[in-house]
Amino acid sequence: MSATLISHNLDLLRLQNEGYELQIISGVGVHLLIHNIPYVNSQCQVLRGTLVAPLTLNNDVTVTPLDNHQTWFIGEHPCNKDGSEIFGIKHTSTKTDFGDGIIVDHSFSSKPLNGVKYLDNHAKMTRYIEIISAPAHSLQPETTAKTFSLIVDDNSSVFHYADTASSRAGIGAIASKLRIQKVAIIGLGGTGSYILDLVAKTHVQEIHLFDGDEFCQHNAFRSPGAPSKDELNNPPKVEYFANIYSKMRRGIIPHHEYITVANTNQLVDFNFVFICVDKPAVRKLIIDVLHESQVPFIDVGMDIQMFQQDSLMGQCRTTLSTPHKNDHVAERVSFGEAQVNNLYASNIQVADLNALNATLAVIKWKKHCGFYLDNRHEHNSIYTINAHGLTKDAIA
Repeated sequence: MSATLISHNLDLLRLQNEGYELQIISGVGVHLLIHNIPYVNSQCQVLRGTLVAPLTLNNDVTVTPLDNHQTWFIGEHPCNKDGSEIFGIKHTSTKTDFGDGIIVDHSFSSKPLNGVKYLDNHAKMTRYIEIISAPAHSLQPETTAKTFSLIVDDNSSVFHYADTASSRAGIGAIASKLRIQKVAIIGLGGTGSYILDLVAKTHVQEIHLFDGDEFCQHNAFRSPGAPSKDELNNPPKVEYFANIYSKMRRGIIPHHEYITVANTNQLVDFNFVFICVDKPAVRKLIIDVLHESQVPFIDVGMDIQMFQQDSLMGQCRTTLSTPHKNDHVAERVSFGEAQVNNLYASNIQVADLNALNATLAVIKWKKHCGFYLDNRHEHNSIYTINAHGLTKDAIA
């Protein structure tokens, strides 16, 4: 990732060619680090630290001019040669975790003159280096940040291009909570396909897709995306969706099969499972195995009915089960056959409700992982369409 990004961007290439120790870390975000910056600490000692800044990219090309004029620093606060802090760039001094092992100690703010933006990353970073290093150079004239040392990256991102959204928002450490190893989505109908769309944009290392069905014309109206007529040649669902999301990331693993008694052993090694099936017997089989294996999961369900032959009404259910709280599942999840007038069983086209059910499930999963704050810790919730109500029960 570093070599590619640097070679594609003249501002980064210029920094490297001038001898600065560049490192680009792309994981839960994408950050530019310049190591070995000489500075003076409060004891008038010459030390070396690391300057950090988020990179904003578009198609792996740095966006210029830069909107963000701030930088961050790993080390003690840089001082003048008399040991007093360099006040002109001082912003905050709070240890902050950016994720990907980047923990900064201070943030700096130095806007260009006349309110203009920095032209590019070279202009921005060299300006900060000049300010930080000037006292050190005054004490030790031979001191320089241009070491021409090589930095080798270990790029751990699952994405084919950098996740700049997390670094721009400064939530890299929070986003890394979703970097779990293996997630399964069982059933890629309406709700399951929307769950995939949302989970694929997180840093989960492997997303396993289980479905033995084919992607048919009616599926196009209850799934994310817009397939062309040429694509509606009845491919396996798992292959169809794996091909789409593999354009963005690695780790999409299709399993063109239904879950049966013969293959439930595949489920015991997952870190989390989303169950999106409409056959009660299969749902019970899966849940029994996951309970026994202590694998946390979310089961989703819908009930759509006709109201006076004039409109639709119904509910979307989201049920979380964990090794610490699962005694509610038998009461909240139906293992009986669907009601005779349940329209959802007829593949009714309600993509908005599929998307809503998937969104509620993924939000609950993110709460379970600690990405979102969870004050209620409900393990079951039901959205009722006509009353616009959202219940929360089975509180842990």
